[in-house]
Amino acid sequence: MLTISEVARYAGVTVRAVRHYHAKGLLPEPERDYSGYRRYDANAVIDLIKIRTLAEAGVPLTRVRELMHADDAQFASAVAEIDRRLQDEIRQRERRRDSIARLAAGDHLTLPIQVVDYLEHLRALGIDERIVRAERDGWIVLAAQAPEQVPAWMARKQQQIADRQLINFYKILSQALDQTEDDPRLAELADELAAYFTHLASEHGEPYLNDTNLDRALADLMDTLALDTIPPARRLLALLRERGWTGWTELERASTRRPV
Repeated sequence: MLTISEVARYAGVTVRAVRHYHAKGLLPEPERDYSGYRRYDANAVIDLIKIRTLAEAGVPLTRVRELMHADDAQFASAVAEIDRRLQDEIRQRERRRDSIARLAAGDHLTLPIQVVDYLEHLRALGIDERIVRAERDGWIVLAAQAPEQVPAWMARKQQQIADRQLINFYKILSQALDQTEDDPRLAELADELAAYFTHLASEHGEPYLNDTNLDRALADLMDTLALDTIPPARRLLALLRERGWTGWTELERASTRRPV
């Protein structure tokens, strides 16, 4: 026979916990010896281990009490259900861990993984970080407004970024970042970009340049985000308009721009 201290130690609980389980009706009171001390048998150790395990799994003590009085089949069924719940909780915690990891990673917090990969690809190509940030800010807005369309838009972007000429567009734009608005080289850049856009429109059709079909107000908002990040781009856009092209998020021929 075991004392309360011994049964608590073998079951991995405290003496206080054993007394608590007695008070809650989870563990039957054992017989007492002639001195009035509780004396436990091996079954009490097994019962305590079951109670402890169920409690640690988050099972309410009222439910634990029911299970301690259940037959073997009922107990097994209940344990299987508890296991399924724990697996669900593990998956939820893993998703939360992923969210924390995204928080530490910055872009991951607000962007789908395919957009993050795209931004990393731009960085790997040597595109100026300010350009990448402007792209990122635009995608944050797009992902919030139309998350279901992001996969299709990103598939299109991945096709376009494989075009060496498009990569050259980003590099040309990078050159404009550290130039003042009155720098004459902006006109040269506008010439190159306009020629590039005209070439793409001729070779692939104008939808190749813009197939997002965004609401005008949303497109204007995204333009503002980009232009605030890249100040010389405002002058560059004015020069491009003179050369027949307009827009940033939605590039169009100036003569066909949709009204606001």
